[in-house]
Amino acid sequence: MNFISLIGIEFKKIRRSKILFILLAASVILWIPSILNSDINFKMQAEGILPEYNFLIQGFLGISWFMFPASIIVSTVLINQTERSNNGILKMLAMPVSTSMLCLAKFIVLSVLAAAQIFMMVVIYYISAAIASNIEDYNFMLPPLFVFKEAGILLISAIPMAALFWLLSVCIKTPVFSIGTGLAAVVPSVLIINTKIWFAYPVSYPFYIITAEYSKLSENMDTAEIQLVPWLPVAVLITVFCLAVSCIYFGHSERK
Repeated sequence: MNFISLIGIEFKKIRRSKILFILLAASVILWIPSILNSDINFKMQAEGILPEYNFLIQGFLGISWFMFPASIIVSTVLINQTERSNNGILKMLAMPVSTSMLCLAKFIVLSVLAAAQIFMMVVIYYISAAIASNIEDYNFMLPPLFVFKEAGILLISAIPMAALFWLLSVCIKTPVFSIGTGLAAVVPSVLIINTKIWFAYPVSYPFYIITAEYSKLSENMDTAEIQLVPWLPVAVLITVFCLAVSCIYFGHSERK
């Protein structure tokens, strides 16, 4: 069985789960406060950012700090639980398939789910912006090219974080502990982005990136510049390390 076939099998498994519904619900819940508090976007004179940009970036800040990381954590646990609920993992391990390939196939599925949630958030953003525009009689809609660029940056910056959460889900078999550990790792990101070593903590990447974008769009805020070095090499190293360890430990307890 080749790698593409494995990925196809993994996608068939999640079709029977409620992962997509959970991601959609999280995306909808996220934008409701933005609609209800749309008038606040006109009170950002101190920052010097236009209301339409503030509407988008404030939503993305909420996504990047907690909602998106939390959704990835839940997705990792659900992907693993789908296998363990009916001893599916034992059946897969009995097949002539490399456990490393199986682990990477699941991570690909996790990455696609993350991309799907970002796409949902963009779609709901436009719905929310349209509603807010009607309420405030002001156009909050931004060009799709700009919005998808911001969404793409958010998604790419989240890959090392997803690799770390995937490692936690592989090594920690108890779902409650896995989710709890992941959520506990999210909280310090607000503090860590204000330090010089933010690049060493992958959970902080999405929030830092969107914060930097917010600074660029604000006339009266100091721009938080993103230095590709050492951030990019460290991000690649963390991603490779997490995936390598995940491949080593995947199915370890079941094979005993």
